[in-house]
Amino acid sequence: MDYPHGLSSGRHSHLKAQLVYAISGLMRVETANALFLLPPTKALFLPADETHSISMEGDVAMRELFIERTMAAALVQEPRVLTVSPLLRELILAICAEPVAWSPDGRCPHIIALIIDEVGRAKTLMTRLPQLQEVRLSKIARAIVENPADPRTLDDWAEVCGASTRTLARLFLHDTGMTFGQWRLQARLNAAFALLMTDGEIDRIAQKVGFSSQSALGVAFRRTFGMTPAQARKLHLDEP
Repeated sequence: MDYPHGLSSGRHSHLKAQLVYAISGLMRVETANALFLLPPTKALFLPADETHSISMEGDVAMRELFIERTMAAALVQEPRVLTVSPLLRELILAICAEPVAWSPDGRCPHIIALIIDEVGRAKTLMTRLPQLQEVRLSKIARAIVENPADPRTLDDWAEVCGASTRTLARLFLHDTGMTFGQWRLQARLNAAFALLMTDGEIDRIAQKVGFSSQSALGVAFRRTFGMTPAQARKLHLDEP
């Protein structure tokens, strides 16, 4: 289905696992433990019964697969972002063009077998932004999400929160498996990607999300998302 900008699904779950993918548009997917940003080059595998919500950034052409839980359990045990190869993309489009009640004697079983194999081979990308559960960390997270360019260090936040720097560093690792710097970098990159869907000035976006230069953003962006900011912007400009 295709969805308009700003639409949110609300929190829900499914009895089957899902492969959430969009051929155009940007999606934000929130689970109990993490936030995921999904450009058209990435898909999110959600296990069965995983409570989540999906918000649309720009108009989104979603192509979603549902997989029986027994088959899915052999592939993935927790939500993870996958690279979508050109072959997997075409397979997703092909199966979505078939009737829901497909014939077991037709080509669908072959397409499905290839999809399962491609999902199993797909590279996992560490693009999840863990949710922060501890009260003091939640305060820090809200401030950074509202202003990704916030320059305050962990020492600065320690004074604000009334805790030692060592305590906050330990809590970040415990809550997220990431350091404060790693978490903030991911938050900034996610914010940059969302802005690229609406703003064409990459240099201005770099400053807005806290990078010292356009080139600094470009290096971190490509390492995380597998594309340059200019390529990400083109995903939006090429949409019908």
